[in-house]
Amino acid sequence: MAFYQFKREQKINCTVDDIWDFISSPRNLKEITPNYMGFDITSENTPDKMYPGLIITYKVSPLLGIKTDWMTEITQVVDKQFFIDEQRIGPYKLWHHQHLIKPIEKGVLMTDIVTYSPPFGIFGAIANKLLIQNKLKEIFDYRVDAIEKKYGKYQE
Repeated sequence: MAFYQFKREQKINCTVDDIWDFISSPRNLKEITPNYMGFDITSENTPDKMYPGLIITYKVSPLLGIKTDWMTEITQVVDKQFFIDEQRIGPYKLWHHQHLIKPIEKGVLMTDIVTYSPPFGIFGAIANKLLIQNKLKEIFDYRVDAIEKKYGKYQE
């Protein structure tokens, strides 16, 4: 089974409190996900804030407009520092996503690290090379833009 890792860093023009309040709310996920993905939370009674053990279910269309069920569990949360979500049901054999934030001069450094393994063995490895890694880049490019629209462009 092949494993891959995708990492994205973004400097944000805000406080740790501001970005934490935003990213730790499951209800804000749709705002930072491209519209074409048809992202909808299907969990009932989704809380305002994430906590360890929280299960969130979604419908999403990551490729070719095909709706897919996805279930993640928030496995770890350290307030105003990081949280981790892991896929329980979905398109990957493994999905482990670390969301880290730390204060820097004039703002916050947000780092996303996604460790994943596509299904289907060698065919998944080929799909990763041809589609998946590019799609992840595209999704996180969108997130960078959405965060910049919300908080402004970071000024060094």
